[in-house]
Amino acid sequence: MIKTGAQHIEMLRDGRQVYVNGQAVGDVTVHPAFRRTIRSVGSLYDFQARPDNRELMTFEVPEGGGRANRIWQLPRSHAELVERRRALEAWTELHYGFLGRAPDHVASCICGMFMGIEVFEAYDKVRAGALSEYYRFARDNELYLTYAILNPQADRSKPASEQQDRFLTAGVVDQDAGGLTIRGAKMLATGGIMANEVLITCIQPLREGDEPYAVSFAVPMNAGGLEILSRKSYEESAVNVFDNPLASRFDENDAVLYFDDVKVPWDRVFINQDVAMCQRQFHATPAHVFQNYQAQIRLMVKMRFLTGIARRIAETNGVIGFPQVREALGQLAAQNAVVDALVHAMEVKGQIRGAYFVPDAHTLYSAQVLTQQLYCEVIAALRDLAGGGLIMLPSSAQDFADPHLRGLIEKTQQSPVTSSEGRVKFFKLAWDAVGSEFASRHTQYEMFYAGASFVTKGHSFRTFDWDRCTQLVDHMLDSYSLDDGAGRGALDAA
Repeated sequence: MIKTGAQHIEMLRDGRQVYVNGQAVGDVTVHPAFRRTIRSVGSLYDFQARPDNRELMTFEVPEGGGRANRIWQLPRSHAELVERRRALEAWTELHYGFLGRAPDHVASCICGMFMGIEVFEAYDKVRAGALSEYYRFARDNELYLTYAILNPQADRSKPASEQQDRFLTAGVVDQDAGGLTIRGAKMLATGGIMANEVLITCIQPLREGDEPYAVSFAVPMNAGGLEILSRKSYEESAVNVFDNPLASRFDENDAVLYFDDVKVPWDRVFINQDVAMCQRQFHATPAHVFQNYQAQIRLMVKMRFLTGIARRIAETNGVIGFPQVREALGQLAAQNAVVDALVHAMEVKGQIRGAYFVPDAHTLYSAQVLTQQLYCEVIAALRDLAGGGLIMLPSSAQDFADPHLRGLIEKTQQSPVTSSEGRVKFFKLAWDAVGSEFASRHTQYEMFYAGASFVTKGHSFRTFDWDRCTQLVDHMLDSYSLDDGAGRGALDAA
């Protein structure tokens, strides 16, 4: 059975302990801080469940277990990788790229780990078996997974083991025949309030002495002792969809998770207190590449949306014919094409790894380096195009209900291509995409979801084919000598 939106929403009524504004939430599916975004996630599952989307969104499970969402597909060729990307692209278009931790992200991480299962088998065959079974369980039960893979910032000059509170960071406080007992915090569980389960591990480098924090495991969001501390809900403040069409429906939320001696059974433990393996699970398997390839697909769609907003700004203000505006739009169009081309290049330059076809790592990391810079440039360009139009808008949709105020709006909000209501509606959307509190969070997210810039540039350095470049230099150096200085050069000799 392919999961529907109603089924997913019902799965979230599981007694999870979520806190916002100083209170326990209870049923997250009806709380004003989360309910609309949860419905937006539900629409993703309704989309995949439509009979006309069966081929686009699902694939035949190899073991003969029916069909599953393509987010769980393990491509064995370039063609299958492209098939999977088209499904992810279609899903992303439903949220315009604003759900950074939609179900396809962490599913891609788990798929990448599974595609490198031999790395886990070399570490521990039992733990590898647990990961294999979990991949199949998550796939067959259509789980929406998030992850929390960062430690609380605290004193960043010290490792986790040297913080003032030894269990500030979630780590193993005990283990027995039943599994691990975990105490401490992890961040940022983006989308966690809407997810079924969470993968807990550490992507940051750990040191000797940090072994208790070097774990990898998955638990349901309603696990006993797991407390979910929501950040401020932008959705809750966006009471009217007309005024905040994005924040009111696509605020995926971020949360700190606190593990108050949570019991994790062994069949959910993939790494147990091994510093080196915590890094290897991402970088010795396709996991890091596969999950961030998904993120670039999402950003590709989001860039199209933002570029569309830029074009509409120019049309709405009647400046589309101005040379300087066409120059700005041409720059944005080129930046859009860069992201699109890099995603396709990852696929074309991909390679077989064991039984699977994996996107090209260096093209991915190049995209991350460039798009971390690009996103801020795009937002600045949209601000520049819009000018004061982003700010001088009616206070809320309620202004239209008053006949006198509506008349004033019609006099002061004019456009050559749309009505006063249409102009206000569009610029409310534009502000929510580039200037609201929701938009500000997205700028910060796009700058740092892949890590600090020195991290992404480090990945680019690590995966680049330097030999191919330096061999050209060496070939040039070998083509002449000191003796050639006064005589014939290599080309003359030829």
